[in-house]
Amino acid sequence: MKMCRLFLQLFLGLILLPGLAKPDPDPLQDYCIADTKSPLYLNGAPCLNPTLALSSHFTTSALAKPGDTKANQFGFSVTLTTLANLPGINTMGLTMARVDIAANGLVPPHSHPRASEVTICLQGVILVGFVDTSNRLFTQKLEPGDAFVFPRGLIHFLYNMEPKKPALAISGLSSQNPGAQIASRAAFVSNPPIPEVVLEKAFQISPEDVAKIRKNLGG
Repeated sequence: MKMCRLFLQLFLGLILLPGLAKPDPDPLQDYCIADTKSPLYLNGAPCLNPTLALSSHFTTSALAKPGDTKANQFGFSVTLTTLANLPGINTMGLTMARVDIAANGLVPPHSHPRASEVTICLQGVILVGFVDTSNRLFTQKLEPGDAFVFPRGLIHFLYNMEPKKPALAISGLSSQNPGAQIASRAAFVSNPPIPEVVLEKAFQISPEDVAKIRKNLGG
């Protein structure tokens, strides 16, 4: 009987633990303005002396300007709040992102290993979706004012369905440093490169296909 109770406690603990775990630790003070000039390398950034705090540390115009969607072959640009442009965000466990997508542009399948994301469409018509760990696809067409949640760590995408007009979205992510990994680039243009035989077997393609995809992705 005692052994059964132990197993039950362990089982409940494993169920409840993911709900209690957080991507970033909670701050131990009202705020911790990032001291970006400090030579220390920490999980985050050292705190500026609170007596030196200014209102400007908590505001930014970084998301006000459109990004350059011509900077990559996919036709998108992501502008993030960072410790450099918004030092008051340090230890708050969140990031904001402006997502500009050209006509027919795509934010290709990617993941954020340390954050969940909620995206709201401000302009255009955006097809969004994510794939869960059972390979089930969830998709939705967003129009201005609509929002969608991408669970932490899962592959997701955003596609501008407008053939002639750009789209705009704003995202909030649940980590100060969410990270981002584009699936196609991770597989085909890593440094050093993944062995060709691995890619051939994983994607069931030929060596010529591997070379072509690498070239198309800038590898």
